[in-house]
Amino acid sequence: MAYQKVNADQRAPRHSHYLDNDDLQATALDLEWDMEKELEEPGFDQFQLDSTENHNMENSETTDLNLDSIQPATSPKGRFQRLQEESDFSPHYSRSIPKNSPCNFCRLLKILCTAITLFIFGILIGYYTHKRCPSSATSSGTLDPQSYHEILNGIQAEDIKKFFRDLKQMHISDEDTDIPKKIKTQWTSLGLEDVQSVNYSVLLNLPGPSPSSVTLSPSGQCFHPNGQPCSEGARRHSSQDLLFSYAAYSAKGTLEAQLIDVNYGNVKDLKQIAIMKNTTNQIALLKLGKLPLLYKLSLLEKAGFGGVLLYIDPCDLPKTANLSYETFMVSLNPGGDPSTPGYPSLEGSFRQRRSNLTSLLVQPISASLVAKLISSSKEPTQSGHCSPLELPNNEKRIIKMQVETVTEFRTITNVVGYLKGSTSPDRYIIVGSHHHTSYSYNGHEWASSTAIITAFIQALMLKVKRGWRPDRTIVFCSWGGTAFGNIGSYEWGEDFKKVLEKNVVSYVSLHSPIRGNSNLYYVSSPSLQQLATEKNHFNCSRRGQCSEANVSSIQMQGDADYFINHLGVPSVQFAYEDVKAQEGPSFLSEALFPKWATKIEEMDPSFKLHETIAKLSGEVILQIANEPVLPLNALDLALEVQKSLKGNQPYTHQLLTVASYLRDSAELFQSDEMRPANDPKERAPSRVRMLNDILQDMEKNFLVTQVPPGFYRNILYHLDKKTRQFSILLEAQEYCQSLGSNETLQKALSEVLNSIHSAKVYFKAGLSVFESALDGKN
Repeated sequence: MAYQKVNADQRAPRHSHYLDNDDLQATALDLEWDMEKELEEPGFDQFQLDSTENHNMENSETTDLNLDSIQPATSPKGRFQRLQEESDFSPHYSRSIPKNSPCNFCRLLKILCTAITLFIFGILIGYYTHKRCPSSATSSGTLDPQSYHEILNGIQAEDIKKFFRDLKQMHISDEDTDIPKKIKTQWTSLGLEDVQSVNYSVLLNLPGPSPSSVTLSPSGQCFHPNGQPCSEGARRHSSQDLLFSYAAYSAKGTLEAQLIDVNYGNVKDLKQIAIMKNTTNQIALLKLGKLPLLYKLSLLEKAGFGGVLLYIDPCDLPKTANLSYETFMVSLNPGGDPSTPGYPSLEGSFRQRRSNLTSLLVQPISASLVAKLISSSKEPTQSGHCSPLELPNNEKRIIKMQVETVTEFRTITNVVGYLKGSTSPDRYIIVGSHHHTSYSYNGHEWASSTAIITAFIQALMLKVKRGWRPDRTIVFCSWGGTAFGNIGSYEWGEDFKKVLEKNVVSYVSLHSPIRGNSNLYYVSSPSLQQLATEKNHFNCSRRGQCSEANVSSIQMQGDADYFINHLGVPSVQFAYEDVKAQEGPSFLSEALFPKWATKIEEMDPSFKLHETIAKLSGEVILQIANEPVLPLNALDLALEVQKSLKGNQPYTHQLLTVASYLRDSAELFQSDEMRPANDPKERAPSRVRMLNDILQDMEKNFLVTQVPPGFYRNILYHLDKKTRQFSILLEAQEYCQSLGSNETLQKALSEVLNSIHSAKVYFKAGLSVFESALDGKN
C-alpha cells in the first residue's frame, strides 16, 4: 500500500470546516501521523468491564471447510493470545550475574550512599513532574474505565424524555426550517463544534389538495384510503393523515379496471396469475412485506399491470397493533433527489423533471377498505386463528382508482456537527438520526432518534470540556427528507463523496429506535457483529439477565442506506421491536404510519428503553473512535461469506472454493497483523495506520454493480433473518425456476464470484504490503 501526497486544491467545494481545512488535509494526505503517545498507552482496548466474560479461544483457528461448524469469530484480542502467555515463551534478553570483586568497606559505603541519594532524588522529580503534567489519558482519546463509565453514566432517561417532549411540542411551519434550527441551537449550546445547517433544493412528490379515492363499479360506492365513504365534507376537512395516505413518486391519474389479488406479488404468485388471467392494464391488490416494495412493483410493471392498491394484512402485524383502519405512506424513491440522480443537488446542477418514478398508479389503503372491496364479512381473527384477506379467484371486481399528487421543488435541511479527533482527525465515525420534514406526515417517531443523539452529545461534551477528546472525529448528523427516500443523507453523501470514501470508518444508525418494547435486536455489518455481541453481554449483565445476542446482517430502513450501498461503510443499528414483528414478514417497516408521540410514550413511559439504546450506541461509538486498531473483524466477514453459500445448490461449488481461500487469507491477516497490532509492546504507528486503512475498506469489495430494485448493492446484507443466502442469488434462482431463464442466475453468480475473489486478493495484497514494509526495515 503506497501513500502519496495530494494537492490541497483537489478538495470538494462547500466542505465543512473539518472536511476542508488545511490542517486536516495535511494530516490526512501527507500521512504525518503522530500516534506514539496513543500507542504507548495500554489503550481503550486493554481494559475489560466487570461484566465482560473471558472466552477460551485456543481452538478457534481452523482451516477445515466444515460449514456446520462455522461459528462467529471473537475479537482479535481474545482469539490470539499474547506471545508472553505461550508456554514456550522466554525472554529474548538475559545476562549473566557478574562476579563479585573485592573492594574495601569505605568504597562500598560511598557507592551505597550515592545510590540512595539518586534514588530519592529521582522519586521527587517523578512525583512533581507527574503532578504538573496531566495524564495522557485525559488529553488523548485513550479512555480509562473511569472516564468511559463517566460518559455513559451521564446519559439519563429523564434527559431523553425532556428532549423528546420539547421536540414534539414544537410548532410545525410550512417551511422545513423550525426543527433544524432548534436542533442546531441545542447542539451548539451543548458545546458541539462547527454545527452547520446544510440545505438542498430537491424535487418532492406531495399529496394533492384532496385525498385519493377508490370507487366500486357498478354501485358507485366511493371510499377514501382509510375506508371512510367519500363526501364533500370529508374532502374539505381532510385530516393530514388522510392526505398523506399516498405513495410518493407514483404516477397520477385515474384508472378503471379489474381488481386482481396478487398476494405478496413474488415471481411465483405472478406466474400462476398470468396463466389464469389477463393482467394487462389491470389493478393489482398487493400485500406489503416479504420482499422490497420496489422489487415487487418492478415485477408488476413487467406483467403489464396499470395500478396497485397496497395494504398490510392484519395477520402480519403484532396482536397489540390494531391498524385495520390506519392509513400509511410509502416512498417509491430508491434514494436521493430524483431530479439529480447520482450527483448532488447543488445550485446550477442540471435538473431532470421526473414527476413519477414508476408507470403504475400506486395507492396505499387500509385493511378495512380491502375487506369492503372483496366483500368480506368474516373477522380476520377467529378463535385465536388469523385468516388472511384474499379475493376469491372466481369473483370479479371492477374498481376505479384516482391518485392525486403534486410535484414541487422544496428545500430540505441537514444538521451536521463535528467533534474533532485528537490523533486521527481525518477518520470519521458518523452518527445519524433524522428529523421531521414539514411536507411529510405529522408523526413523532423521529423525536426518539433526535432525543437519543442529543442526550449522547450532552454526556460526551461534559467530558470534552474537561480536556478529553476522542482519537477519531465523530460527526453527528440529523437528516432531513428521510420519508421521501433518504434524500438528505443521499445528497450530503454525494456532495462529500470523495472525502467520505477515504475517511469514514463506520456509520451508527439511530433510525426509529423504538418500534416496540419486547425485544432488543441489532443489525450490523459482519465485521462489526463481534463488537455488537460484546455490547449485548455488557448490557444484559447490567440488567441481571442475559439472552442470546439477536444480531444479524439484514437490510435496514433509514439513512444508513447510502453509506452501506455506495460507500461500503461498516454500519450498526440498535432498536427495540415486538417479537411478532420479528417473526412476521420483513419490509413492513417500509410503511410510514402517522404514529403519534403518545404511542411512543405508551411503549416506553419511563424512557428506559431509550436510555438503553443511547448507552449501547454510545459504547460502540466510543470504542470505534478510540481503539488504536479499529474493532472490525476480518475473519468474521469471511465466515459470513461461507455461511451465505451454505446449501446443496450445485452452482455454489466454485464459490465455496474461492470463499475457502478468502477465509484462509483473512485468518492469516488477522493472526499475523491484527494480533501484534493489538499488543502495545509490539505495534508500530505506521503499521497500525496501514492496518486500519485495510480494515475500513474491506466491505467495499462486496458492492456489486447490478441488483434488483430495492435490493442492497452490498451483498453482505440479507433480505431477512430467515434466509442466510446471498439475496441476489435467491432472487435469481427463483426467477430461473419460474420463468426458465438462466441468464439472470449466471449474472448473479458472476457478481458474487467477483466480489469474493476481490476480497481474497485485497487481503493478500494487504499482507504483501506489510511484508514489504518489514523487509524495508530489515
